[in-house]
Amino acid sequence: MSRVLALYQIKGGVGKTATAVNLAFLAAAEGYRTLLWDLDPQGATSFYYRVRPKVKGGARKLVLRKRALDEVIKGTDYGGLDLIPADFSYRNLDLDLAGVRKPHTRIRKLLKPVARDYDLILLDCAPGITLTSESVFHAVDALVVPLIPTTLSVRTYHQLQDHLSVHGPRRLPCRPFFSMVDRRRGMHRALVDTLSHEIPEILPIEIPYSAEVERMGTRRAPVCEFAPRSPVTDAYRRLLRAVMGQPAG
Repeated sequence: MSRVLALYQIKGGVGKTATAVNLAFLAAAEGYRTLLWDLDPQGATSFYYRVRPKVKGGARKLVLRKRALDEVIKGTDYGGLDLIPADFSYRNLDLDLAGVRKPHTRIRKLLKPVARDYDLILLDCAPGITLTSESVFHAVDALVVPLIPTTLSVRTYHQLQDHLSVHGPRRLPCRPFFSMVDRRRGMHRALVDTLSHEIPEILPIEIPYSAEVERMGTRRAPVCEFAPRSPVTDAYRRLLRAVMGQPAG
């Protein structure tokens, strides 16, 4: 049975998509049969993997189950890694879900037929708390939550925890970690050191701020492919091990 994880944050601009892209690449490289679903209508994940952000029939046909999820899966340039691309119609996904019975279970039901074909399924989610994100919450084994070391980013994590305590499925684990950390900045050092004690579930992993990650846009490839020995690749590798329940090494 697949392990299903969502890269999710209420706030945008925290390195969520870069993390999804690189975790998927590393998982496939380590032998996990991996599926990555780009649920963000902006389609950045699809862009990085050189897959056209288009789903025939759009989100509505998927939600109404007039098109099976396995019909829209695309291969990538990397063995063992498949992608469900973004589509601009995902901007209306909340409306499509609102029109069906039990919308909170719909994404889980869409994934169920393909789950046996993969060891790991990653969902790259758009930011915000929406009906789509709540459907994601009921479909995954855990939320992997990037936090940049700023007060606003940490505040949105507490908002997420408050929301899940009232509206989320029972015992949905969150796996927060620090992203885009620049230890040359005093505020970053202070927040990372303080919050590591205040948020007991936070993973002891920091994804450093790196110009290599910014080069993903021009290379259209995971940083873990074109900079395999960089500190950021090492950090992503340790993050993958942590979210897969392995020793971080």
